Order: sequence, then structure tokens, then C-alpha cells
Amino acid sequence: MYLKKETEMSELTTNRETAVNTLLAKAVVIQKERAMSRSSVERIRTALLELAMQREFWNETDYPAPAGDERQNRFLIGQGESGVSLYLNVLCPGKRIPPHNHTTWACIAGVEGVEENTFFDRVDDGSVPGRAEITTREVVVVGPGTGIAMLGEDIHSVEIKGSQTIRHLHFYGRPLETLDQRIFFDQEAGTYQLMEMSTKTKTP
Repeated sequence: MYLKKETEMSELTTNRETAVNTLLAKAVVIQKERAMSRSSVERIRTALLELAMQREFWNETDYPAPAGDERQNRFLIGQGESGVSLYLNVLCPGKRIPPHNHTTWACIAGVEGVEENTFFDRVDDGSVPGRAEITTREVVVVGPGTGIAMLGEDIHSVEIKGSQTIRHLHFYGRPLETLDQRIFFDQEAGTYQLMEMSTKTKTP
């Protein structure tokens, strides 16, 4: 019985690695075709959704939820040519990420649970350092079978409501750890500042 479980886990790991590498290679090809556009990131989002639907890949045993007072575990799943990087985020209820950009394309696909994404438009001309005016455009709920695609200048916030811990795949054009020019916005104060990473990426 033990050997059977070990074999099953080996097959899962192999299948997951193959599927992840296929996604990374596909994203690299799309990036090389032309400058990234809305249609480009939509194609990547579609491919990411297919991977997210393989829910057995993203199980609690391999990617545990945060413990104690922590609200987020972020796991590096794979990186490809040109720096494309795939992560699994495990987020607990109450986790909030303020409005921010990415400075590279980004796609999110739901595996388990739902997250509320609010999108914003920046309406000032950017002429005053540290000042920014953003207005709310729309709210999109991402859950299993759904996802979103963003270009580098897009602004969104994230909030985990309800009582369920979520698992979502996040895919970026460059490693998240290198995105040191991202900014986050304070909508009420009308300000922005550089965004620091508050969660350390784990390597399973």
C-alpha cells in the first residue's frame, strides 16, 4: 500500500512538471511573437486556466496553507526562458493586497476558493511624484475555472472574503522577486509609493 501511494505521488509530480513546462514554453513563444498585447495575455490566461483545472496538482500536502497568524504562502512552481515565472498563492480569508501595478504582464487563474479583484484607472497625468488619482473601474471575482489577464500598467487590488482558504496560480512575465519598480496606491490619500514584497517566496 505504501509503495502504491509512492508511485501515485511520483506520477503526479511527473505529470505536474510536464504540464508546467508546457505552459512556460507556450508563454515564451507568445512573448517572442510580438510586443505583448491584450490578445497576447488572453492567450496566456487561457493556457493557465487549463493548468489550474488540474486541481490534484495543487494539493495541501505539497503546498500547505499558512499557519498561525500568517495569511499567505507563495510557492515558486517554475521559471522559463526570459524569466516567465509561475507561482501558487495560498491565501487565507482576510488577506488584502492594496491597489498596485506589476510592470510586466500578469495572469491569475483560480484553483480553489474565490478572490475579489478590483480594477482601477489612473486619471492623473503623473506629473507630480508620489501623487496619483485612481478611480474604481470594475470588480471581478476569480474562482475555479475563471481568471484574469493584465498588462504591466494595469492596476488592481485583491481581497479574500468569506471563510475559505484559496489556491490560485499567478503567472508573470518576469520573476516577482525582481519587480522592484512596482507601485501601490492609496486611493483615499491620492498617493503612491514603491511596493515591497511582504511575503517570502517558498520553493517546495
